[in-house]
Amino acid sequence: MTFKEILEGLPTIAHLSGLNVKLGDEVIHHIPAISGKLGSLRLYYGLAEKFNGKLDRTSVQQGIEWFAEHVEDAKKHPGKHPNIDLLFNVIEEGQVLHLEPLKNS
Repeated sequence: MTFKEILEGLPTIAHLSGLNVKLGDEVIHHIPAISGKLGSLRLYYGLAEKFNGKLDRTSVQQGIEWFAEHVEDAKKHPGKHPNIDLLFNVIEEGQVLHLEPLKNS
């Protein structure tokens, strides 16, 4: 399946203004609900829903599968896909992070 096909099966994000990725109480990464980031936001929201807000080795593996064809490009061009790079970092550093969806006010 392609990234686009996978996104179609994930929860909608119309009610979100973004999503924070936290290490403890510190926000270490933010995905805003803006053009060019909506696919990543939907994918990370899907991970938050499926894994109860936990981003660890298990949920990261799912995220890498969902990013599909973009993963190879991210490996070849570090920094080009920061939302995929974050998943790689969680594995490399053995982190456990928290996904915090931000609802529209």
